[in-house]
Amino acid sequence: MNSRPTLTQPAANGSADHTVVPRFPQQGYAREFVDKRREWVEERTGCQLDHVAACSLDTDLLRGNIENPIGTIQMPLGVVGPLKVNGQHADGEFYVPLATTEGALVRSYERGMLAITRAGGATTRVTISENKGSPIFKCDDVAAAHELAQFVEQNFKQLKAEAESTTSHGKLLRVHTRLIGRDVIVDFSYDTGDAHGMNMISKATDAACKWIGRQFPAQTCYILSGASSEKRPSGMLFAGGKGKHVTAGVRLSKRIIRQYLHSTPQAIGDMWRRTLVAQTVTGVLGYNGHVANGLTALFIATGQDVANVTNSAVAMNHIEVTDEGDLYASITLPSLTIATIGGGTALGTSAECLDMLGCRGTGHVLKFAEIVAATVLAGELSFGAALATDEFVHAHESLGRNRPDA
Repeated sequence: MNSRPTLTQPAANGSADHTVVPRFPQQGYAREFVDKRREWVEERTGCQLDHVAACSLDTDLLRGNIENPIGTIQMPLGVVGPLKVNGQHADGEFYVPLATTEGALVRSYERGMLAITRAGGATTRVTISENKGSPIFKCDDVAAAHELAQFVEQNFKQLKAEAESTTSHGKLLRVHTRLIGRDVIVDFSYDTGDAHGMNMISKATDAACKWIGRQFPAQTCYILSGASSEKRPSGMLFAGGKGKHVTAGVRLSKRIIRQYLHSTPQAIGDMWRRTLVAQTVTGVLGYNGHVANGLTALFIATGQDVANVTNSAVAMNHIEVTDEGDLYASITLPSLTIATIGGGTALGTSAECLDMLGCRGTGHVLKFAEIVAATVLAGELSFGAALATDEFVHAHESLGRNRPDA
């Protein structure tokens, strides 16, 4: 007999109890039910969840963000800055929130930011802002695949109408087809505004694909093929079209590098060349020191979809010693997938951290992208200098592993 699990449902016949977590239909997000669910987990596991219970969020607002909620977790939050950004959308000095448990990370980013700010700031530009979904159609043979691809390319206006009928925000920019044997991958590229937009994209693309299916009823479509590189690293990300394509660069004098990074342009340039060779021979995508560190800390702090670090961290760090003996450093993030509305961006501390940056809500995602790029550049500079001066291990020993007093 099948019955809905409850808080007190016993194991059957003395066997292992596989009772699932109670869901409390219709009212599962009210505080009293969140508390009951957590108490049920405490009883089942024999552990106390006092910190999980210390939830400052209105649990009714968690609907759509999580299922079976039992509370919230806490992460240490640090702040770094000032970071001067000279962008088209972000212009000024910013104080950046980083949520992490990795000692030395915040101090390292702070050092890089000081060097950038004293040098006059990082110049930032966003060159592409869009997102894509890539369904795949299974056709009878190569001829049928070719016919379907041509049909898709020739009927963009109708596909746009079908897709945009599902959303008031997303705009279909273009479609592109790729034939693989008798299969057709169709890239649907969208402007998603200030939202990450994958749910929006999936719904819109599904409507367009269903219209295609009515014209080619014998074909099979899988709405997610993985070809868009959503939450996946791939070489195609460098061409852009998956999130924000954003670049940050700064010119640092010998004096700035000596004073704040304790190194020289030549030493950092040599480190860059050697480690570029080392990463290239291992077949990595792009080149960077620890872009994922800064991105993850910023994503957690501001309520981003943290799994998108996987594609967002496919980046290119570039170091040059100029003819004048200065250092020009840049970072390009071709697939930065972020949002300032939707998802977890409006929840509690996430909203507050976006407020710290002046990036909460509509009209701020490009500003946020430029701040993120400049932040990551700061981390790359400090990390590279630590390698060049052999300070890396000492910094982690003094700031992280040994739990310093101050």
